[in-house]
Amino acid sequence: MLANELELLVADTMARKCETQNLELKAAERGCPRRLYDSLSSFSNQDDGGVILFGIDESAGFSLVGVPDAQNLQKGVMEQCEQMTPVVRPVFTVTEIEGKVVVAAEIPACDVVDRPCFYSGKGRLKGSYVRVGDADKPMTEYEVYSYEAYRKKYQDELRPVERATPSVLDPALVSQYLMLLKEGKPNLMSLEDETILGLMGMLDGGTPTLAGTMLFSIYPQAFFPQLSIIATVLPEDELGGVSESGERFIDNKRIEGTLSDQLEGALAFVRANTRRSTRIDTMTGKRIDTSEYPIEAVRELLLNALIHRDYSVHTQGMPIQLQIFPTRLVVTNPGGLYGRLSIDELGFVQPDTRNPSIATAMEAMGKTENRYSGIPTVRRLMAERGLPLPVFEDYRGEFRVTLTGGREGQGAAVDRVAVGTIEDKVIGFCVEPRTREEVADLLGVQSAYAARRYLNPLVKDGRLQLTLPQTPRSPKQRYQAVERYSAGDR
Repeated sequence: MLANELELLVADTMARKCETQNLELKAAERGCPRRLYDSLSSFSNQDDGGVILFGIDESAGFSLVGVPDAQNLQKGVMEQCEQMTPVVRPVFTVTEIEGKVVVAAEIPACDVVDRPCFYSGKGRLKGSYVRVGDADKPMTEYEVYSYEAYRKKYQDELRPVERATPSVLDPALVSQYLMLLKEGKPNLMSLEDETILGLMGMLDGGTPTLAGTMLFSIYPQAFFPQLSIIATVLPEDELGGVSESGERFIDNKRIEGTLSDQLEGALAFVRANTRRSTRIDTMTGKRIDTSEYPIEAVRELLLNALIHRDYSVHTQGMPIQLQIFPTRLVVTNPGGLYGRLSIDELGFVQPDTRNPSIATAMEAMGKTENRYSGIPTVRRLMAERGLPLPVFEDYRGEFRVTLTGGREGQGAAVDRVAVGTIEDKVIGFCVEPRTREEVADLLGVQSAYAARRYLNPLVKDGRLQLTLPQTPRSPKQRYQAVERYSAGDR
């Protein structure tokens, strides 16, 4: 950084009065602080590094105090940098502002294969830090492991599963996989099936691997109870909210089985718990059904979660989370981005593959193309529907994708059509008094979801009325269309 850039950084920091993800402040009025190890580690372990700025006192209202001896300060910083593994090589900038000397130490990012950078005096596990907002936090055991796993190319999917024998694998699934795998590969056809399964990472010395178990076992959760998908529909946009009837979840389900089973089960859950609009093409007269979210986009996200999640012992107790909120759908999987890939590069740069055996098997079975086209496909499908682009987050060993529905922003017009269509359908159905369950069956959703999303708003708008208004929660309650709306006067 140039001297004028440092001056601008000081002015901006004093105006904003805060530290940031990439900026740590030290007063240093009495010389070099004794403990810079946490910041040296955390900045080295993030992709864009960071700056330690000496000469601004946060405790004194972010005032400019300066440093007494810039030369000795730099020497003290370097002494601590040399106690890091790998050694940190800062770039210093010194300038004078209002008669006071300030020093900036730019801490470059470590190469991914060299991470985590840690204080040698504490060791890798206790001396590694990560930057969270404006604070340096100790890395978790898993965060330390994830760097080591990438550096040493661990393949957790290939570890043999205790208690598992070939008899736990579904013969029909294995046979189908082998048939598809051998197609067009004459060299494979000459090998024994068990040999092929070993070469492809499904068996290890005759014992099913984690990959083989999750792909072909009759019941994988007998070995890995939490390697599943927890799917929930929530009544409010914030976690912890409850519905008008006091329900924490409108619907929730643990989706188990092989990876293929989990994919199909999760898609069925999404279809049952998201809105659908229906319109008639005036040119062809054909019925066109449109889901709240592009189902193919949801499929790609679920596939990515199942294939690319972390399958190490550190995360095998963590299921994938599928959450459907009123205005968004969120998929969260254990294991952050793998290797050198950053959020900004998703869909534009070919990534490292955490579980190549699982990815190859899913491709052979026709579940995925494995051509790194999933993220671009999701972006394209959301854009074609006029919906906001997906939001990707990588946070401390967890990867999250959020799709926003068409109730706000650029997708609002699409959503108003959908809501109106379903509302009309509900009102027409309720010309005769109907229970909440009957309406839910009509829409193919859970009864609590139908009440919250459609029935209660229609009652509030005066388009439906309760047959028992004095006891709204009565099990005998029915919903009936108000006459002027049922007659079509809208």
